[in-house]
Amino acid sequence: MTGSRPDEAVRIHPSARPELTLSIERGDITRVSADAIVNAANPRLLGGGGVDGAIHRAAGPELLEACRTVPEVHPGVRCPTGEARATPAFRLSAKYVIHTVGPVYRSAAESRPLLDSAYRSCLRVATELGLESIAFPAISCGIYGYPLADGAETALVACLDTDHELSGVSFVLFDAAAYEAWLHAAARLLGP
Repeated sequence: MTGSRPDEAVRIHPSARPELTLSIERGDITRVSADAIVNAANPRLLGGGGVDGAIHRAAGPELLEACRTVPEVHPGVRCPTGEARATPAFRLSAKYVIHTVGPVYRSAAESRPLLDSAYRSCLRVATELGLESIAFPAISCGIYGYPLADGAETALVACLDTDHELSGVSFVLFDAAAYEAWLHAAARLLGP
């Protein structure tokens, strides 16, 4: 797997879930064709930097308006860490944006359960919406400081172990370091 060119998608059919195609690719998640793309959001759901800002820019101002209609569960919090909310995708090729909030990294013991929950929550929302495919970024692995190797393993395990009905799960990673981390984690977990 690690010998692939960064501009290629690596497709994996896990033996434990033959109906599922996992894809690891380097690219821009706003250009992906999937039923849903995942936004690594902040709890307010009102846009931000990194993936969040890129998705809001590509989807257009309607996305911000849709996010404003998501009810707050606490003052200033529309989506608590580890949970997910869906909105239409507007100008994106996806049907939905599933917003999730990953943890700011503190330690593996404290942060891993929250990151795992973020991935699993997205998969549950996608299944509830009757979707077939979803594309994830490297949730929490940017400014939130989550270590890439641990983030990749947590993401892959969550997507393989969660009861969902998706036939396609993609990880669309913006930079080479994240792409390589996901390839190495997949090789460790799934073999060559």
